[in-house]
Amino acid sequence: MEKAKVYFTKEITPENVVKMYEKLGVTLPGKVAVKLHSGERGNQNYLRPEFVKPMIEKVKGTVVECNTAYDGARNTTERHEKLMEEHGWSQYFDVDIMDAEGPDKILEIPNGKIIQKDYVGKNIDQYDSMLVLSHFKGHPMGGYGGALKQLSIGVASGHGKSYIHCIGKEDGTFEDMFQVDQNKFLEAMADSASAVAKHFENKIAYINVMCNMSVDCDCCAKAEDPCIKDIGILASLDPIAIDQACIDLVYRSEDLGKEHFIERVESKNGIHTIEAAAELGFGTRDYELIVIDEE
Repeated sequence: MEKAKVYFTKEITPENVVKMYEKLGVTLPGKVAVKLHSGERGNQNYLRPEFVKPMIEKVKGTVVECNTAYDGARNTTERHEKLMEEHGWSQYFDVDIMDAEGPDKILEIPNGKIIQKDYVGKNIDQYDSMLVLSHFKGHPMGGYGGALKQLSIGVASGHGKSYIHCIGKEDGTFEDMFQVDQNKFLEAMADSASAVAKHFENKIAYINVMCNMSVDCDCCAKAEDPCIKDIGILASLDPIAIDQACIDLVYRSEDLGKEHFIERVESKNGIHTIEAAAELGFGTRDYELIVIDEE
């Protein structure tokens, strides 16, 4: 497999998000789903709607989310829609909670390492293409969160999230999520990510924004404050390459705060999600970083 192209700029602006997308040289066809993290109530680090507004308008996208598998402001459609209003998403964009009504759509994963199916919101069928617009940061369970997590946990329905976390247990409880083999959980994330990538094959693009990088996810109501300086914006057509590039940029950073971030990634063996995804073959860890600032 040839090297994937990953475009990078240090300058984090709404306009540069659009610029990185344009560097990909693609036009997402038809009705575009924009998968992003809307932010748990109380979280201070998530990307704000004003920041991504030019990008979403560029693709005429619909902001899509799915309900959570844990208690909070997003675990029912009613609560989730209310929070989307509170955080300003509904003010600027069409918003779709894709698993608002069942039954879930099942995406088959015949070559899955841990799970052979992925439960996603049935409204996914209303979209022709997808822009995965990720806030790159740490994560309490996955070690880090980027494009692969958005594809997997992010696109999964509420039940699908539980199914991935519980490595294929249909009736898994919230407590079960914290008692599974860590590497198997990471592999289940890679499995489910592959299903969504395949569903939108050749009609999907990825942008990772490396700012406000806490060791905690935007799903945490009380997240730690960022521990490492902002790094930049990346864009690629390969979800594995873009996450690998982000990890590499953290390791190469001269900011001493990176040690806390790296400890979170390594303590959860977060790189294993990338390893497992690469073995599934829907992308590559081998990439060329094309730095736009130097043009």
